[in-house]
Amino acid sequence: MSQEPLQAVRSMMEQMSRSVIGQQEVVRTLTLALLCNGNVLLEGLPGTAKTRSIKTLSRVLQASLGRIQFTPDLLPSDVTGNEVYQDNQGVSELIFQQGPVFNELVLADEINRAPAKVQAALLEAMEERQVTVAGKTYPLPRLFMVLATQNPIEQEGTYPLPEAQMDRFLMKISVDYPDTDAELSIVRMLQAEEAQRQAQLAMISQEHIFAARDVIGNMNIAEPVEQYIVDLVIATRQPGAYSEQLANWVDTGSSPRATIALHRCSRASAWLDGRDHVTPEDVTSVLHAVMRHRLILSYDALADRVTADQVIDEILSRVAVG
Repeated sequence: MSQEPLQAVRSMMEQMSRSVIGQQEVVRTLTLALLCNGNVLLEGLPGTAKTRSIKTLSRVLQASLGRIQFTPDLLPSDVTGNEVYQDNQGVSELIFQQGPVFNELVLADEINRAPAKVQAALLEAMEERQVTVAGKTYPLPRLFMVLATQNPIEQEGTYPLPEAQMDRFLMKISVDYPDTDAELSIVRMLQAEEAQRQAQLAMISQEHIFAARDVIGNMNIAEPVEQYIVDLVIATRQPGAYSEQLANWVDTGSSPRATIALHRCSRASAWLDGRDHVTPEDVTSVLHAVMRHRLILSYDALADRVTADQVIDEILSRVAVG
């Protein structure tokens, strides 16, 4: 396979890592979602570079960036756009004014702060890659990608996403605080930026992304690895067949969207590592990001403060490669 797209994507990741220090897993997961033409949900505490990650990605790709600050008074038309009358040489015409969703990258900041109708308007665009207003359909950009953020601890005045809508996100990234060394590097980097000494980012062509998607789309997965992917998802639906503990933790398992997402992300992970075949390690490396938002935990699990990642770890220990 051609090495040029791979080198370009790796260069993009390297530049993002220099700008978003201490968040290598975030950079890799964002890249995988971009290669899979999927959307990402980032959950993390304030100040953990969620917005900076997205802005850096848009700069490296030379992609237009639309930012939507979700608030309780937001309307669907604030996201999609609406039709307005404009005077054209004395004649009033109905003109469609595009909303921020028509950018190539869309940052949906604090998505859980907006009512269900606004969330639905954005999620429809994510799924269909188009917007329909007043009976007319408008296509979204080819590179279209939504990156939504939410705060895990601030629940007052929020509208949590229903599970069916969470399922529309290809991956969910849990953004944690950086370690001590990374935080020191962050302080120094920001001081350099204040003094206008920040390093310039090298741009890459979006065509490299599209070329990579074509290669990933044509990649084959061996039957045992495909069966492993299916078995991992089935374990969330039939947890009692694997362990009593899993049965007590899982209330509702993942939908077939999880299987499809796991298949796509495993191929992208293999390509990113320079291989033309998928290994079980590729599957396990993306499993948490693909699955953590697609599990509904039981009351017992929530009462015992068991996390989705812990449940996935248990599944990995119980499901064997065929």
